[in-house]
Amino acid sequence: MTEWSVSTTLDPAEIDMVYGWIAQDSYWAKGIPRATFDRSLAHSLCFALRDGEGVMAGFARVVTDRATFAYLADVFVSPSVRGRGAGKHLIAFVMAHPDVQGLRRWMLATRDAHSLYAQYGFTPLPFPERFMTRDDPDIYSRPAARE
Repeated sequence: MTEWSVSTTLDPAEIDMVYGWIAQDSYWAKGIPRATFDRSLAHSLCFALRDGEGVMAGFARVVTDRATFAYLADVFVSPSVRGRGAGKHLIAFVMAHPDVQGLRRWMLATRDAHSLYAQYGFTPLPFPERFMTRDDPDIYSRPAARE
């Protein structure tokens, strides 16, 4: 069994690796400009998952006011370690972090990891008619967004 560690610090090479994962391999932010990505990290609580040898294996970030609300975003586990408990370890660490305790509401969006997040108390929206979204799925493909 692989030992996992999680921290809230990333070195520059790890940030580059995460950018590659999110900008090239994710379905939710493919093509995100580097400046936008860097801004998202600067304004979030970020988590780096490493294997027993200290090699970066996953990432998550939480957008939060640290008092009432959090949005779990950009969860990514390297394909080379999927299915080995890495995602569970990462999410358990995120949910236990002291800066996000006692929050009234958590949210996230996922295409295919509902069963993972259900283990940590996430459920479908109880009153979807109360929630709204404003999406611009093509924003990263427009020239102005890349500047």
